[in-house]
Order: sequence, then structure tokens, then C-alpha cells
Amino acid sequence: MPDRGRARSRQPRRPSLKGGTPARHRQLGAQAQQTVRRLLEAALAEFDEHRFQAVRVDDIVRRARTSHGTFYLYFANKEDLFKTLVQDALHDMAIVTDEFPVVTRNAAGQAALLSWVRSFCRTYAAYAPVLRILTQVELGNAAIYGDGLQLMFRLSEVMADGMTAAVGRAGPAPMPPGDQDAQRGAGAHAELTAMACLLMLERVSYLMSAEVRLPTESMTERIAAIIYAAFTAG
Repeated sequence: MPDRGRARSRQPRRPSLKGGTPARHRQLGAQAQQTVRRLLEAALAEFDEHRFQAVRVDDIVRRARTSHGTFYLYFANKEDLFKTLVQDALHDMAIVTDEFPVVTRNAAGQAALLSWVRSFCRTYAAYAPVLRILTQVELGNAAIYGDGLQLMFRLSEVMADGMTAAVGRAGPAPMPPGDQDAQRGAGAHAELTAMACLLMLERVSYLMSAEVRLPTESMTERIAAIIYAAFTAG
């Protein structure tokens, strides 16, 4: 299992600080990085309000209160900017992945899992427009999905490890035979169970960030309870 306490400190600097393709071979100073962030934030807002194909560079620079010339100093086009946003989203989701806890079979384990689900949902909400576009197959370029799929499979593995690594750590009292059988059954299909739970978590996070405004706190509590039950219930 990775050292969760040091995961955040090992993360590289945010990818977007380098800008897009035209800026990758230049060292950007503080002012340039601020301009890049302003463009990215403007694009994120445009993607939240409109479909990807409907957003133009004109819209982004107008919202960012800058010029086309400035835009093209840092990004080749709208797709280049979007890919930079994707890398930021994957960067933060990788941090969340590394922070998945070892979930013990007790109240402390349930609380740790709930805290992680909340962190996942907050990170998803921060990049919701980007993640929604990725799931709507609007780009016509399958290559951009590769890193996201790799992260999804790694998260399912980390989740399976975290949900099953604490077997026998719940306390001095042994598990009842029925609980032991249920845990062995979940462990035998832990990665499939984790993938199913992850897909559910992603879809609910999608709905909470889209037009369907679900109650965030109650939904995160329910999702955490479902994930916990999927690995522990007989």
C-alpha cells in the first residue's frame, strides 16, 4: 500500500502552470502563469454553460478579458486548452486516489470512507465541466481518454486494496463465521466490486454536478454506506 501521509507532498506541480503546446518549451513567470490560470478559469466557466463544440476561442478570451494574441501565446487552440484542463483534473484525482484509506470494519473505518467519498465528490465538482465532456464523447479523439482510463483502473485497484486490507483489524474480538465468509466472498471479487462502486460514485457525482441537483451531503453518506456494505455485508 502507498504511504498515504506523504502522497500529497510527492505530487508534481500543477500541469496547467506550464501552459499548452506553444508554451511547453518556455519557462513561464508568475505573471504568465496568472494569465494561463485566467484563461483556464474562463474556459472552465464557458464549458460549464455551453457544450464543448459551441464554445469558441472568442468566448474564452472575452470572459478572460484578454486578447487572441495572448491566448495563442499559451495554447494552440481550444482543444489544446481543454487537454490542459484534463491534466489538471487527473492531477487532483490522482491525489484523491492516493489518499484512499484502509477501511477497518468498525465506526472509524466507516468515517474514514465517508471522508474520502466527500473528497472525491469535491474534486469531481471542481472539474465537473471537464469530466462531463470526457463522458459525452464530444471530442472525436480517443487518445485523450487514455490517461483517464488508466487512472480509473488504478483507483479501482486502490479501492479494492483499501477495502480488503483491514480484514482482521477491527479489534480484539474475532469476526463471526458469517462475516468471515462474506469478507472472503467480497475479497475474491474485490476489484470487480470496487469497479462497480467506482462507476456508481462517478455517475452520482455527474448527476450532482449537472442539471439534476441532488442533495450532496445525503448522497455522499448513502454512497459511502453502499460501498462499505458491498465489501462487508453478508
